[in-house]
Amino acid sequence: MLTIGCHLSSAKGYEAMAKEAEKIQANTFQFFTRNPRGGNAKEIKEEDVRAYGERARKQGITKILAHAPYTLNACSEKESVRNFAFRAMKEDMERMEYTPGNCYNFHPGSHVGQGVETGITLISELLNEILTPSQTTTVLLETMAGKGSEVGRNFEELREILDRVTLSEKMGVCLDTCHVYDGGYDFVGDLDGVLTEFDRVIGLDKLKAIHLNDSMYGFESHKDRHARIGEGKIGLEAITRIINHPALRHLPFYLETPNDLEGYAREISMLREVYKES
Repeated sequence: MLTIGCHLSSAKGYEAMAKEAEKIQANTFQFFTRNPRGGNAKEIKEEDVRAYGERARKQGITKILAHAPYTLNACSEKESVRNFAFRAMKEDMERMEYTPGNCYNFHPGSHVGQGVETGITLISELLNEILTPSQTTTVLLETMAGKGSEVGRNFEELREILDRVTLSEKMGVCLDTCHVYDGGYDFVGDLDGVLTEFDRVIGLDKLKAIHLNDSMYGFESHKDRHARIGEGKIGLEAITRIINHPALRHLPFYLETPNDLEGYAREISMLREVYKES
């Protein structure tokens, strides 16, 4: 079965997100842990969590993906920004235990002129301070497009971070199709080659989720601009190969395309049509 969803607003709580997922025939979803531009997280109500759990079981939702705010930069040159990253992620890890066994995704960050090595060191140090042996949440590093001073522009940089995290079993990777293609990995012309390279450098066992997006600017553009499925430089044919690939088809896919709920419903329906049930 294709496990697919999209990004939903968490403003009204977990049960409301599950209801929206049901409306668009999604069986998973992604949400921001707080305002994507930062700030305090909304209070979690235990009755909402219980209602969500019952609804999720009925709908067949088994895994969901939380996304850290975009302003979380673990390797900023500013101490105040790094302190926010620590406070926000530590709090998010505690809040994730209300819905145990799920994943938490974040952009590794931008070193802002300090250099990649410094960036990798700061990110891994933060993770080593926050991760605990008892947590049930898997923290995912997202693949990046290589815009500006982003860390995670290639598989090797992600591997370096993973290697420096003590509790490596609590870590994984979320692969963004737009970012990887924009970053110079040819998902369209050589999908098998890209996955072989990922397996060699990181290991496919570390791949836990996929952000399924088309690309507005395309191969090696380093632009990070998402397009609707089939309307960008990746195209529906290549995306069909991605969701059906033996190494990927079992993973959860999350749409981050420029859409409203109706648009997401259309994309989910289209992708279910081209997915080949095994």
